Amino acid sequence: MPVLKSVPNVSEGRDRAALAGIGAAFTSAGASLLDTHVDGDHHRSVFTLAGPESALVDGLVAGIGSAAGEIDLERHAGIHPRVGAADVVPVVPLRTEDLPSARSAALEVARRVGEELGLPVFLYGLLAGGVRPAFHRRGGVAELARRVESGELAPAHGPTTVGSQAGVVLVGVRQPLVAYNLVVRAGVERAREIAAAVRESSGGLPGVQALGLALPDGRAQVSTNVVDLDATPPHVLVERIVREAASRGVEVDEGELVGLLVASVVERAARAVGEAQPLTEDGLPTERALELAAAALRLERLEPDRVLEWHLGRLGSP
Repeated sequence: MPVLKSVPNVSEGRDRAALAGIGAAFTSAGASLLDTHVDGDHHRSVFTLAGPESALVDGLVAGIGSAAGEIDLERHAGIHPRVGAADVVPVVPLRTEDLPSARSAALEVARRVGEELGLPVFLYGLLAGGVRPAFHRRGGVAELARRVESGELAPAHGPTTVGSQAGVVLVGVRQPLVAYNLVVRAGVERAREIAAAVRESSGGLPGVQALGLALPDGRAQVSTNVVDLDATPPHVLVERIVREAASRGVEVDEGELVGLLVASVVERAARAVGEAQPLTEDGLPTERALELAAAALRLERLEPDRVLEWHLGRLGSP
């Protein structure tokens, strides 16, 4: 039975007790929790789960229900766009041949969330012709509710009205991606300029999504997803962000990896800067993970426990 990954994003990043309960629900059917990334500024947490299809489906439904019960979007204030308490729930095949299982799992989660939890569900990614979450998030929960009420959009499952407290759930299937954020010493307008320069939709790098977000301390963040790792390796994106920032007289501060990443990403980046280190026979880093890029690019050094394959090896997964 194939092992699938899921990376549900919930709109809570400050209440540790609530997050502990949500995490316990996600693993209640036997899926393994590989990582939890908590961000108080984004007011958002990203759980990385892995398990066989049945355990993953049951756990995702339980975790989504827990998030909907714990989180009130009417009182939510964070810098990351969102339209749901359990905002996005992607299922990720770890091998090409596992794509049918990933589709089956995601569609079953979507159906059960609509029928059992009574939440509107929209599909995205490989379940919806490549539609991205940003399509539904535009304007936030209130705007999405208006679009549904007007008949412009209709949920795939669940009620045809959007509640203001739990919102909706976006369920999708996608390939592995890398989520990486860089802080810049500038206001949000400069960060938005840099994000526009690097993202694919405005003529930047292929397979890159990017936003400029304001941080509470007065600095700003370029928040990115690399959704096509072959088209644009993450170290190439970081190099481009640094160049775009420098051309505007802006310095780049620390980087932040959200969740896990595959070992091939760090190996490719390290080889690109001539800093490759020995790997095991399984292709995993030995003592430390390979660096994403040179230290001059302000990228953090990654311990092995940030690499997805390291976790899957501990689970005995193929």
